Amino acid sequence: MTMKRDQVLTAAAVEGLIADGHVIVIFEDFVLKLDSWLEKHPGGRLAILHMVGKDATDEIKAYHIPATWKTMKAFRIGRKPPGIWTNKTPPIRGGLYQKEATTPPSATATPDTSNVDSVDSVQEPQYVWRVSDDPASAGKKVFAGDAAAYTDWVEKQEIKQDLTDYPSLDPEVQEGIARKYRALHQRVHDEGFYNCPYIAYGKEMARYTILFTASIVALRYGWYVTSAFFLGLFWHQIMFTAHDAAHGAITGKFEVDSLIAMFVADFCCGLSIGWWKSSHNVHHLVTNHPEHDPDIQNVPLFATSPSFFRGIRSSYYDFTFAWDAVADFMVPYQKYTYYPVMGIARFNLYLLSWLHVLSAKSASLGSSKAWWIRPAEIAMMSCYWYIFGYLLLWCTLPTWTMRVVYVLISHIITMPLHVQITLSHWGMSTADVGESESFAQRQLRTTMDVDCPAWLDFIHGGLQFQAVHHLFPRVPRHNLRRLQVLVREFCESTNIPYTLLGFVDGNSKVLGRLGEVGEQVKHLIECQKYMAVTGVSGLH
Repeated sequence: MTMKRDQVLTAAAVEGLIADGHVIVIFEDFVLKLDSWLEKHPGGRLAILHMVGKDATDEIKAYHIPATWKTMKAFRIGRKPPGIWTNKTPPIRGGLYQKEATTPPSATATPDTSNVDSVDSVQEPQYVWRVSDDPASAGKKVFAGDAAAYTDWVEKQEIKQDLTDYPSLDPEVQEGIARKYRALHQRVHDEGFYNCPYIAYGKEMARYTILFTASIVALRYGWYVTSAFFLGLFWHQIMFTAHDAAHGAITGKFEVDSLIAMFVADFCCGLSIGWWKSSHNVHHLVTNHPEHDPDIQNVPLFATSPSFFRGIRSSYYDFTFAWDAVADFMVPYQKYTYYPVMGIARFNLYLLSWLHVLSAKSASLGSSKAWWIRPAEIAMMSCYWYIFGYLLLWCTLPTWTMRVVYVLISHIITMPLHVQITLSHWGMSTADVGESESFAQRQLRTTMDVDCPAWLDFIHGGLQFQAVHHLFPRVPRHNLRRLQVLVREFCESTNIPYTLLGFVDGNSKVLGRLGEVGEQVKHLIECQKYMAVTGVSGLH
C-alpha cells in the first residue's frame, strides 16, 4: 500500500508491516522501513534485526555520527502515534506479529514484561528428604522437581533481583531515564567529548614503535624469549587503537577509520576487524543476553548464565549450543580454567577471524561503503601470516622448540587484554527483563567499570570504562575518564546503580559468578545421578 511519510501509523499498522516481513524501526517520532538497507548496513544485518519493532532512537544516535542521523529521513514511511512507543519483541528474539489487530490499540503504552510477569509465579521447588543406603547422602534435602524447573527458578531469581535493584520498568519511568540520557548525550556533543585527542594517539604510536623495535632488536641478537615478550606487549597495546577505530572514534570517517582498524588488527595482529565489528555491534545492542550476545556464548568451556543449561540457539552464530557431557565436565571447574583459557584465547580469535572473512556473512556486506573490506582483510591477514608465520617463525627461529616457545610467550603475554574484555560483563546480570527497559539502563545493568589510577590507563587501554563506553561507544577512549564524572551524575539522578570495582575486586566478582554457575551445574549433575538410581525426580 502507498504511505504518506507524515501520516500517523498505529501500533497495529506497524505490527502488520512486521508480520508481512518488513524491517520496521522507530527513530525519534518516525517509522522507518529499512528493508532495502538491511543487507547493505556496514555494521551487519543483525544490528538492525535486533531493533525491529523498537524505538531505536538512542541506539542509532549512540552508534552513528549526526550526518548519518539525517540520512534516516530517506527511509521514513510515517510517524509513530503520540506518546510513549511500546517496544515490541523483535522477530529474531521470538516476537510474534499478526497482520490484522484483533483489538484496537490501547491509548496507554504498557511494557513488554513477558519475562517479568511470570517471576512471582515460579515457586521454589519443594523440599523432600532423600532416603539412601549411603550414610553420607541419606537424609539430605532434595528439591522436588526436574532440571528444567530448577533452571527456570534460578533464572527468575536473577530477574527478581534486578527488578529490586534497578528502577521500575514502568513506561513513564523508563521514558524519564531516556530523556535524561538524551540530554546527557547532547551535553557530550556540546562539550566536545567526541573530539579526538590526536596528541594522545601520537604518544601511543611512540609507545607502539618502541615495543615493536625492542622485539625486532632482540630478535636480531637472538634473544628470542625477550623478542616474544615485547611482541606480545606490542599486540596487547596496539589493539586498543583498533577498538577505537572500529567504533569510528578516531576520524569519524568510515573509510579512514576502517583502514586504520584493518591495518592494526588484520595486518599487525592477524585478527579480522570485520569479525570483531560484526560480533561487537550485536554485543553492544543485546549485552549479556545468553541467546543473542556472542561475547558470552562460550559453552562448553564457560557458562555465565543458567539459561545455557537447557541449550540455546545463538542468533549470531545460527548455531545451537547444546548442553552436553563436555559442559557437565568443564563448567563446574570454570573458575579454575578461566585464566588458563584466557592465556590462549588469541588462538581462538585467529580461527573466528578466518571463519568470518570466508563466510557468507562477510561477503554480504555489499554496500558501496563496505564492499572492499572483505578482500582487504583477506590480503592483510595473509600478509600477517606470511611475515609472522613464514618469515619470523619458519625462516628466523632455529628450532621447533624455540618456535613453540616463541608462539606461546608472545600470545600468553596478551592475556590481560582478554581478561579485561570479559571483566566488565561476565560478573554482571544476564537476565532478560523485557523490551520496555531503556537503552541506558540496560547498558548499566549489564556492564561495570573498573577503577584504577590514571597513570595505569595505558595498561587497561580505556576498556576499564566499559559502562561509560557502552553508553557512548563513539567517544575516544582517552576522553572516557572525564566523561565518567558525567555518567556518575546521570546514575545518581536516575537511581540506576553504577557498578565500579577495583581490578582485584572485579576479578573476584567474575570468578564468583563463574563459581556460582559451576555450583548450579553440580546440582544438576547430582540430580541426574539421583534420578538414575531412584527413579525419583529431585534436585539437591
